[in-house]
Amino acid sequence: MIKQTRTREVQSQIRKILGKHVYGNMYGLSEAQITNIDFLTKTVLGSAKVGNMHIIELVTKKFPGYNGIEGGVSIIALIEESHIALHTWPESSYATVDIYSCGDHSRPELAYKHILERLTPKKHKFFSADRGNMTVS
Repeated sequence: MIKQTRTREVQSQIRKILGKHVYGNMYGLSEAQITNIDFLTKTVLGSAKVGNMHIIELVTKKFPGYNGIEGGVSIIALIEESHIALHTWPESSYATVDIYSCGDHSRPELAYKHILERLTPKKHKFFSADRGNMTVS
């Protein structure tokens, strides 16, 4: 009985996790933009600010080009709330964005919209998923 009571106490103290996951694919992008690591880094930093997220660490990588096409870029921001990831493929004029955040104060959909407005794709697909754990069992 003591173990069961303790388990209930711990469960009642566990904070509800509000996981929000937004991600998308962007097509028909400007090669000049999606190969420019400085532009993309500023875009990700701005998206975190707009989305009320707090960056802990930023990892950036510019890949070597091939067949006369400049290489793509990957930017991953570790945020207190989880992560923001942006990957580009200039050979396909394509990029993916993945934003996952926890907490009810962050706005990943606004962060995604910021990236979308900065990259101005000809076409895009947007997805979202509720990754929340609103009950503890």
